[in-house]
Amino acid sequence: MNYIQAIILGIVQGLTEFIPISSTAHLVFASRWTNLYDGDPQQITATIAVIQLGTVAAVFFYFASDIFNISTAFIRDHWGVLTRKRPVRHSGTGGVRPIWLSQEAWLGWLIIIGSIPIGVAGLWFKDLIEGPETKNLWVIAIMLIGVALLLGVAELVGSQRKEVGQLGIWDAIVVGFAQVLALIPGASRSGSTIMGGLFAGQKRETAARFSFLLSIPAITAAGLLQLREAWAILPEDSFMPLLVSTIVSGVVGYLSIWFLLAFLRKNSTLIFIVYRLILGSVILALLWYGVLSPVLEV
Repeated sequence: MNYIQAIILGIVQGLTEFIPISSTAHLVFASRWTNLYDGDPQQITATIAVIQLGTVAAVFFYFASDIFNISTAFIRDHWGVLTRKRPVRHSGTGGVRPIWLSQEAWLGWLIIIGSIPIGVAGLWFKDLIEGPETKNLWVIAIMLIGVALLLGVAELVGSQRKEVGQLGIWDAIVVGFAQVLALIPGASRSGSTIMGGLFAGQKRETAARFSFLLSIPAITAAGLLQLREAWAILPEDSFMPLLVSTIVSGVVGYLSIWFLLAFLRKNSTLIFIVYRLILGSVILALLWYGVLSPVLEV
């Protein structure tokens, strides 16, 4: 990887990780266009996962106060129970959360619960995820269109009434299982989780905010795991460009978070749905007529 490739991939990752249009789809095209590692799927997968650490950093910076409040409240509330300073009972929260847990501590539990499905699936299908089929354009195109249609249905049937303080276990389960779709290329982690949030009755901005917080464990774990493996499979001269790419993805990712949250306060996800449908249809047409190859030969 050279520095031009690094900057391009960083920009693409930062733009598409949080906007629900599939970072994998765009990174696959970016890696093809820049001829990254001559199309080696394992090296490309490792590179993408490491670059994602930049977007994790963006989430940490953007939601620094939320993360601090969640962490401190989680420790404080559970320590209170262990020292018997807080009673373990339910009341006054409509059954959404135990009363002995503050809203911030409860959100910590929801992030933990919502992260379990993708953690289990990610470990179970690790070899498949790192294989060449994760770069297959047929799969990417179908998932671009499929998730777009599901997101459209979610927009129509979702009640869009829940704020962050009204989230319960059902929200964590629905959004957590929706996040598993992100393991399929073209689905989009943010697109899948926002879709799940809308189906669970969350407001658009609430769904996006919970989506971003839920991304921290999954993307951090994937990035750190691949970072360890990257030392063994990536060329030594690629590590400085990889660092540059990670920094670029973090800066662009921060701006993307700000944009999407501001956008969803007043707008639906229609523009992203239309974009996904057009891009997926174009890719299918190009594949059908043989203009594009589904998977690059190494």
